Amino acid sequence: MNSRENQLKAFDRLLTIMDELREQCPWDKKQTMESLRHLTIEETYELGDAILDNDLNEVKKELGDVLLHIVFYSKIGSETNHFDIADVCNSICDKLVDRHPHIYSNVVVENEEDVKRNWEKLKLKEGKSSVLEGVPKSLPALVKANRIQDKVAGVGFDWEESNQVWEKVEEELNEFKQEVANNNKDGMESEFGDVLFSMVNYARFLNINPENALERTNKKFSKRFQYLESKAKSLNKNLKDMSLKEMDIFWEEAKKM
Repeated sequence: MNSRENQLKAFDRLLTIMDELREQCPWDKKQTMESLRHLTIEETYELGDAILDNDLNEVKKELGDVLLHIVFYSKIGSETNHFDIADVCNSICDKLVDRHPHIYSNVVVENEEDVKRNWEKLKLKEGKSSVLEGVPKSLPALVKANRIQDKVAGVGFDWEESNQVWEKVEEELNEFKQEVANNNKDGMESEFGDVLFSMVNYARFLNINPENALERTNKKFSKRFQYLESKAKSLNKNLKDMSLKEMDIFWEEAKKM
């Protein structure tokens, strides 16, 4: 692996290239924080895909793309004298030191849960009126549910045992079934949301990341369906013309692969 000296040289090289692109490239010169925002979100999702695929070479490339965006925002910030990359680095360093008093001060912790509880308490001392302020509004709903539950658990608002959470899941399922029986569309949507929220909570108790779990299923389903498509094509058949029984044969083959 590279030495700290080479790591710093590489980062300096990136900063130099960013300066050159901002001054000379017509596309880079036009960009604003607003125009980069959606691209940053896209790059973050691409990094997430690479991590789930366990493609470390792709993870390296996608990390580079995300790092470029951080440097780009910092460059734009420096042009208006609001902040530069040093301010960005020092800001996160200061936060990490302040929020890890068990490392940089004399606070004693017993385990990871103590660290998380202290983290949320420190955030409130910094002036935040709610522990939920740190949950971005634009997060996808499934991710947001997980973060909300994680945040409130950090200040002690949580179940004690996983079986209690599962009982809540069953309770919400029954309420959802009742709304289905009543054919109440609004009620069904509300209760279905409660079912999902309680399932996310149960997953958290089992140390399962619900976003990762669902994405694994998405990928698994997609691969099996694409196998089904390829088999149909090899037989010169259209899926629309095949019966479910015919398709199920290939689906079972895909599951065994």
